[in-house]
Amino acid sequence: MPSDADYEKAEMDQLRDALKLTHKDRFLMATTLYKVQQTMRKAKIAFRPYSLSK
Repeated sequence: MPSDADYEKAEMDQLRDALKLTHKDRFLMATTLYKVQQTMRKAKIAFRPYSLSK
């Protein structure tokens, strides 16, 4: 079973890797996340029961 120290090390490794990215890579990632956020904000979930009478 992984301990809290393992998770903290993994988080720190991810942060170090992210800091090594170029400004362009950071910008592209941020714009991708922003577009996903906007899409999810506009999303609507509608429940329509399945009907065999069509």
